[in-house]
Amino acid sequence: MAIVLLLGCAQEEERIVTIYLIGDSTMADYADNYEEGKDYYKTRYPITGWGQVFQPYFSTDLSVFADLFSADSVVVDDRARGGRSTRTFFQEGRWRSVYESLKPGDLVIMQFGHNDAAEKKTERYVDIEGYKEFLRLFIAQSKQKGATPIVLTPVARNYPWENNRLQNVHGEYPDAALEVAREMNSLFIDLNQLSMNAFFKVGREYVTQNYFMNLDSGVYEAYPNGQSDNTHFQPEGAKVVAGLVFEAMKTLKK
Repeated sequence: MAIVLLLGCAQEEERIVTIYLIGDSTMADYADNYEEGKDYYKTRYPITGWGQVFQPYFSTDLSVFADLFSADSVVVDDRARGGRSTRTFFQEGRWRSVYESLKPGDLVIMQFGHNDAAEKKTERYVDIEGYKEFLRLFIAQSKQKGATPIVLTPVARNYPWENNRLQNVHGEYPDAALEVAREMNSLFIDLNQLSMNAFFKVGREYVTQNYFMNLDSGVYEAYPNGQSDNTHFQPEGAKVVAGLVFEAMKTLKK
């Protein structure tokens, strides 16, 4: 009688960390069936949220994030959506969907402010105190699930430029995000300042033409009459912003 002995040790399961992105249109993924059944390249391109191009940055040696997380691979799950403030993201059940999916060790990167500050759009507007309260909720519930929250200030718009330097257009919201992060002992990235600095380095003309959605007519199918938009990004601008977040994450420690 032959006896076969199976020797060896159980192979360790791959350690996967999911990075959830919650926020607005500047962070959204328009290529991932953003509008169900519609062809992105015909109806939206070249608009690109920075979260849409975030995943490729993690095809690298993840040991550089040893102080933030330990994983063999990273999955970016972009839940950001255009027009959402902290309040509407919560009210529509979008946060609940993320919360229910969270596992210990995951990350939640939150970037709100563009729509919270839209006083004339009452369906989305959230005042400073409300903004802070919803950020507190996202942070507290992330920690409750064993995930690591990272608070971002809203990415810069391409205005106003004064004395050839880009200025803050988000009022008190960036400071409010910092205050909450400090209060809640949460990790923080000042994306507003980082992006203002990055855009200044290459200059207003280059940023306007290559980073933001300022398009000539007759170039893109989705915008036959062109476009003038200094809030949303073309692919090059989205990649620059994603790179800023990625590099900043390397400096964070839990």
